[in-house]
Amino acid sequence: MSETELDLDLDELSSAEEFLDYFEIDYKPAVVHVNRLHILQRFHDYLAEVSDMPESDKERFRLYADLLKGAYEDFVKSDAVTEKVFKVFRMNEPQQVFVPLSDLLGSASNAP
Repeated sequence: MSETELDLDLDELSSAEEFLDYFEIDYKPAVVHVNRLHILQRFHDYLAEVSDMPESDKERFRLYADLLKGAYEDFVKSDAVTEKVFKVFRMNEPQQVFVPLSDLLGSASNAP
């Protein structure tokens, strides 16, 4: 499968701002500054959910633009902690571990 013009263009993009500009999506720099990685990850997640990818560049461009705009809008309306895009935000609270005092005293008596 050969790369299309859209594929080649996308290979050149690296920042959230570049993606938003390329797809002609108006954005507030302050929102992107705080959430750039979250927006791009959400965009990636949305793309992964697409089961029937359009073949033409024009249709894929429209789909990508809609998905990226949706990813951006998620963080206009909410925040990173609420959206929980990355695993670190989905982890449970730190677990407490119980170590019996006898285990601690036992290892202390074995010390040189």
